[in-house]
Amino acid sequence: MPPSEPPALRRIALGVEYDGSVFHGWQLQRDPVMPTVQASLERALGQVANHAVRVHCAGRTDAGVHALSQVVHFETSAHRPLKAWVMGTNTQLPKSVCVRWAQPVEDDFHARFSALRRRYRYVIYNRPVRPAVLAGKVSWQCLPLEEQLMQQDAQLLVGSHDFTSYRAVACQSRSAVRDVDTIQIWRQGALVILDIEANAFLMHMIRNIAGVLMAVGCGKQSPGWAGEVLAARDRRLGGVTAPPHGLYFMGALYPDTCRLPGYASDPGIAVIA
Repeated sequence: MPPSEPPALRRIALGVEYDGSVFHGWQLQRDPVMPTVQASLERALGQVANHAVRVHCAGRTDAGVHALSQVVHFETSAHRPLKAWVMGTNTQLPKSVCVRWAQPVEDDFHARFSALRRRYRYVIYNRPVRPAVLAGKVSWQCLPLEEQLMQQDAQLLVGSHDFTSYRAVACQSRSAVRDVDTIQIWRQGALVILDIEANAFLMHMIRNIAGVLMAVGCGKQSPGWAGEVLAARDRRLGGVTAPPHGLYFMGALYPDTCRLPGYASDPGIAVIA
């Protein structure tokens, strides 16, 4: 008898939400004891698929960073209704992670390489006393921030630039050039919120931008400093890296032909919006 052909693989995309404060980042670690979002998701999907699963994401996040709509894809030979990939996987996940949606995609779709843009949000709790209920969900700046000054300086970073001064020393990207579409900063009560959209980001890029803009906003640095740091192309001149727990991956945009949801806009996130 001729050998049977292996079952055909289907490619599925998922939208994933997670609280990063309990994980050592997105990516699998050499030490399996260290919990990661990727490891948790692959174990859960493997239970539903009844075979080992490897997932790929739109944007890897550091330890302590959250996501409201991380996009991932995986391949499977299992035939399951889309609802099973959502509800079934969620029954196997810890409470800090959930799958929000599932969608079949073409074989050439890739969560990372097919993405056109990505958006992040950085949330700063701006009061003299540290937060308690929002601890681990927001950054804290005790000094008063002038969000208008931060907004003005942020515009110096919009466009295509070499962001060497704003990336981590350990960043392994071959090029530091990134195309930033928009940066918007506004205040909502005690929260100062930074939204940034770009084609891609460097390691710690947003946290370093947030650190520079907070230094301007609280008066430690003069207006225009964000542009001076950018022009220097020297990370040593970029100041303090802001904490990770104020950072949220809001989602990625893909070509319309992919038919995937866009950035997160769930009213349930009003506590950080």
